[in-house]
Amino acid sequence: MTSSLFTPRRRALQLTAGGIAALLTAPLRAQRLPAATAVEVWKDASCGCCHDWIAHMEQHGFKVTAHDTGNNAVRVRLGLAARYGSCHTALVGGYVIEGHVAAAEMRRLLRERPQALGLAVPGMPVGSPGMDGPAYGGRRDRYDTLLVLRDGGSRVFQRHG
Repeated sequence: MTSSLFTPRRRALQLTAGGIAALLTAPLRAQRLPAATAVEVWKDASCGCCHDWIAHMEQHGFKVTAHDTGNNAVRVRLGLAARYGSCHTALVGGYVIEGHVAAAEMRRLLRERPQALGLAVPGMPVGSPGMDGPAYGGRRDRYDTLLVLRDGGSRVFQRHG
């Protein structure tokens, strides 16, 4: 004898009700998912490490728009001193990002929202995102990601190595 709680008809109704509930709450769940954070990058068209850095950003949920026009003029326009320079310049959430800054540090910057111009990894240190491929044989140099202040000064935001 089958209990009335487990009849095939009752089970079908439960599945249907569950399916309807899932459909009705799907838009709410989708709204809770963070949208990809937009990053705009200026770089040289032939720079392989810039391409690798962009891949790092995209792998970590950023939506990148790249401009193959070089970055020197943009760096000057955004007010970042040449001493912080690297091979690409980006904008994210109102902040300037110079060089091979890690995605996790960009997320931290956007979460903490300090009063600053942005972040910079001057030069092109081996082991930083985009400078860490097989061609470098696993080498990792020590380097700092700098928080660049609006007055042109800086302080260490993250140490590496």
